[in-house]
Amino acid sequence: MSWNDPNASSEAQKYDNPIPSRELILSTINEHGEITHQQLAKAFNIADPDQFDALGNRLKAMTRDGQVNRDGRPYRYRTVTQHDIVTGTVTAHPKGFGFVLLSDMPDLFLHEKQMRWVFNGDTVEAVGTSTDNRGRTEGRIVDVVERRQNHFIGTLAHDEDGYCVELGSPNNHQPITVTEDNVQAFNAKQGSPVKVDIIDWPNQHEFATGKITEVLSDDNDRELIIETTLLNYDIPSEFSEAALNQANDYKEPIEKDLKGRVDLRELPLVTIDGEDARDFDDAVFAEKRSGGNYRVLVAIADVSYYVTPNSPLDQNAYERGTSVYFPHQVIPMLPEVLSNGLCSLNPNLDRLCMVADIKISRAGKITSYEFYPGVMHSQARLTYNQVNAYLENPKDSSVPKSLTENKEVKKSVDTLHQLYELLLKKREERHAMEFETVETYIKFNEKGGIEAILPRTRGDAQKLIEECMLLANTCAANFALKNELPVLYRNHDKPDGEKSMRIHEYAKNFGLSFPEENPTQADYQRIIEATKERPDAISIHSMLLRSMMQANYSPDNIGHFGLAYDEYSHFTSPIRRYPDLMLHRAIKAKVTNAKQPVMDFSLEDAGMQTSDTERRAEKASRYVESWLKCHYMKDHVGEEFDGVVTTVTNFGLFITLTDLYIDGLVHISNVGDDFFVYDEQQQQLIGKDRGTVFGLGDLVKVKVAGVNMDLLQIDFGLQAKLQSSKMNQTKKDHSNASQPNRSSTSKDQPKKSPAKRSGSRGGRGSSKKS
Repeated sequence: MSWNDPNASSEAQKYDNPIPSRELILSTINEHGEITHQQLAKAFNIADPDQFDALGNRLKAMTRDGQVNRDGRPYRYRTVTQHDIVTGTVTAHPKGFGFVLLSDMPDLFLHEKQMRWVFNGDTVEAVGTSTDNRGRTEGRIVDVVERRQNHFIGTLAHDEDGYCVELGSPNNHQPITVTEDNVQAFNAKQGSPVKVDIIDWPNQHEFATGKITEVLSDDNDRELIIETTLLNYDIPSEFSEAALNQANDYKEPIEKDLKGRVDLRELPLVTIDGEDARDFDDAVFAEKRSGGNYRVLVAIADVSYYVTPNSPLDQNAYERGTSVYFPHQVIPMLPEVLSNGLCSLNPNLDRLCMVADIKISRAGKITSYEFYPGVMHSQARLTYNQVNAYLENPKDSSVPKSLTENKEVKKSVDTLHQLYELLLKKREERHAMEFETVETYIKFNEKGGIEAILPRTRGDAQKLIEECMLLANTCAANFALKNELPVLYRNHDKPDGEKSMRIHEYAKNFGLSFPEENPTQADYQRIIEATKERPDAISIHSMLLRSMMQANYSPDNIGHFGLAYDEYSHFTSPIRRYPDLMLHRAIKAKVTNAKQPVMDFSLEDAGMQTSDTERRAEKASRYVESWLKCHYMKDHVGEEFDGVVTTVTNFGLFITLTDLYIDGLVHISNVGDDFFVYDEQQQQLIGKDRGTVFGLGDLVKVKVAGVNMDLLQIDFGLQAKLQSSKMNQTKKDHSNASQPNRSSTSKDQPKKSPAKRSGSRGGRGSSKKS
């Protein structure tokens, strides 16, 4: 041995033919800055082939452990420094691996061994180590910076090693051990749902240890899954005592509260919402003006009057960012005394509001607008169904008298509908997108089980309210930009090049052109219009929807691509969205000549916080909905249903059941008696032997083969192909022959739902979420 290694004796004890220790290798690499395996061997005078290979294996291990980085070909090694360390959030996959999510670079892949340190949502420092055969940068956790939660809900289990609490997705890779004394103290039974607090965090060799704090009743799975989800997604569900005290101190508005406000109590303002809505944050009124012009008032609850800057209520609202809507429960952004009470524009009560007073020409162009604080008195709480019934037949007996027998209300609703038809033409002119997708809601029975999953219909009532909200939001954005107000804009960027190219290739199926990059709204609308009458329109439009970027909040306006607006903000829902509340404060301060509020956070921080909390709420809502559907389908294993192909992948077909709107996977091994090849451009599985084609929009019959509650995955077995969509005809035989019956062999493939349908809250139309 010709090198001076301070660890030479320990190396010699471990190995018959020792090589330099890790410490010596690191110091040698530091001397050179970076070095190849060959150069390092030369530096150590290593000529023996076995020693050379052993050095290479040690370098691989040091790379895996995050001690060195390697780049290029041949690999050049350098030591990991503080500059290599990145900070991100862990997202866990039910199968045990995970990722460190990074905002400015590709995410780091975490093997199961790395995930032993962490739970979903933890903030960590990590380094990239190497690239795997799938092109992913593998990561090693250096330190856990912050734990997202230390309270969990799971199921008590027991084996030869003792008791532990097994957690649900996404933390099911990480059981928490508990003592027998702790279990006996609560008389907890194996299989019982329990709450557990962490005592010691996990490490590379040991699971976390915890303490059971409560045994939960499993009588109502629906309530339990909500509580579990709130913990797993770190969603606050309790208001601080100070916030509740502040909210409860407010009373019904009196004369002093009306000072400086425009009195609108005589105007026939009404609210139009879904049947199950409880918080009414917008009211509308429209009238005809001379020359065929229009005036429309959009009155929004003045939440800013009650939720004062940096107060306990404000701090709680900022932390939540948004209300969270589950199929059977709401976690509100504000205490109910405000969200359903003082801030809700309930009928026949005086309510404080912020008003967008907008003038529109008979050509549908906004000619002027103004904002001001007001006081209103809603003359009717109308529902979408009631207004739709009225618009279809004004003498329909189901329409309430608050509409039919109030001439001023009736006149305003008629005018709103005329204005909507005008604004609809303007929407078409600017090529705002209107996808043919299905939005559903779950109907529960008295026992809390799913009775039905039903599609929401969108009639003219929903659409006219959407157009009114869009008017107010665009005017508010324009006002904020003109006056350089400290607000957040609702941005929606155009699709990136990769997604544009995918649609470019896919559009060829319809004989349509689509640019390879920089598409416009008109490019999308051309495909939407050309395919909206097809039986597979929902599948096609879902794919188009998936190609879009995610909307977000930012202090810099870039416009809204999907809605085709150069400037856009959120003004109309301050009860349930924090950016709307911020915009209200800024506009009110400007129009009343008051100072702009100085907040405890920066605009950049607020943009990230509100975007993150929106994503968090969407993920939690999707998780609960998926859980409920999987729980429901457990009782239908072995039953057959008709469905439609909504997503095609290289590992199989995702099917949406026609009557239930529930999604499941037919694995590629169960598609049919053929060797299937995935055509990504055509979005098809093509059989090489028989020429059978499966693609978007195909109608099929499937059998429910299994339900995996940990993965929230439903496996289908393909029973028959009922009908091909026009572009998915069999290559050799254009008949719709049935395929052989097959049973699924549940391959634990990742669950993937069809594109997110346009969201809603309490029956609200989709663009209120835009």
